[in-house]
Amino acid sequence: MKVIHVITRFDKGGSAENTYLTVLGLDKKKYEVYLVRGLSPDSRMSRLEAAGVEENLAEAEKSGVRIITISELVRNINPAKDIKAFFRLMRIFRHEKPDIVHTHTSKAGILGRWAAFLVKTSIIVHTPHGHIFWGYFNSWKTAVFIFLERLTARITDRIITLTEQERKDHVRIAVAAEEKFAVIHSGVDLRNFLDVSVDPADMRETLEIPRGSFVVGTAGRLTPVKGQRYLIEAAAKVIQQVPGAMFVFLGDGELLAGFTETASVFGIKDHLKFLGWRPDVADVMSTFDVFVLPSLNEGMGKVIVEAMAMGKPIIASKVGGIQDLVAHGENGLLVPPADSEALAYAILDLYENPDKRKKMGEAGRQMAAEYGIDAMLRKIEELYRACLETHK
Repeated sequence: MKVIHVITRFDKGGSAENTYLTVLGLDKKKYEVYLVRGLSPDSRMSRLEAAGVEENLAEAEKSGVRIITISELVRNINPAKDIKAFFRLMRIFRHEKPDIVHTHTSKAGILGRWAAFLVKTSIIVHTPHGHIFWGYFNSWKTAVFIFLERLTARITDRIITLTEQERKDHVRIAVAAEEKFAVIHSGVDLRNFLDVSVDPADMRETLEIPRGSFVVGTAGRLTPVKGQRYLIEAAAKVIQQVPGAMFVFLGDGELLAGFTETASVFGIKDHLKFLGWRPDVADVMSTFDVFVLPSLNEGMGKVIVEAMAMGKPIIASKVGGIQDLVAHGENGLLVPPADSEALAYAILDLYENPDKRKKMGEAGRQMAAEYGIDAMLRKIEELYRACLETHK
């Protein structure tokens, strides 16, 4: 069976990593797999991140995946490029005649599903990787996207949500009927996080983190919806009471310069480290005492699973799929989004209670095993088979 996956931004973010692991892991004896992707100019990838993407693409091709690049397939709205990308997708689907088209993220989902529908593709599957119902756009633009999602859901066979909460959000906003959704957790490659060879003390020294520091870390693209500005505001409050606290930010993004300036204005520049995108995420995360994800919206938050696998207690926003991963009081603490006061309070709570940190970390380590790659691939293949059976 021929399956074509479509995604706009193929970088090292969560949705792209999920797509990469899917096309890489699908059984090539059963599936002829294609990946159609954009060039991701809006990701502003560093040289290291871009090199990591090229490694992923080479590994996918080595496994038998055929890569097709559409330069006009961009994440941001661009009418001229969007029209070109749409017709290129139609030509690809018409020529390749896939049994299944599986789109990923909102923009690729709209263009790819309609292109597949118009060339009469048998099965159309979509994974939103979260949603854009809040935290991204103003009210009128959000309303337009919701309308488009509702309309496009009518031509979609199945919609895969990463968490139960994400499914509930889609159903509540009437994107589609409940039976159209399947919950399949994003598979996370935990090998590097379960077996970290570096000594955390040595890594702290390499990163120039003072000995004895209380280290709070986060990871994610520096973009508004990830909410790092509230963590910076919380850091200013925490440092007043814990002068030895250090805050580590992993990830690149358009807000880096502004965050650096904000840290200077707050007088906490020496307590914050912006490390950019790095291939040794697990090594850096080994230095954290607490992991924080302050997102305003999140489909699942696979980085939380990675931190859990390393035994890190979690502090995260009570939004989206995060609520499926973090059980408040068990493996971490949930706080309201966009609330720096609540973030600071939670960080100080865990700072003052090392036994609580340890118990939460151990609970998270046990929970992380539920989110492996094999389970995701098995469920995706089962969904494909069920769709094909229905269309016989």
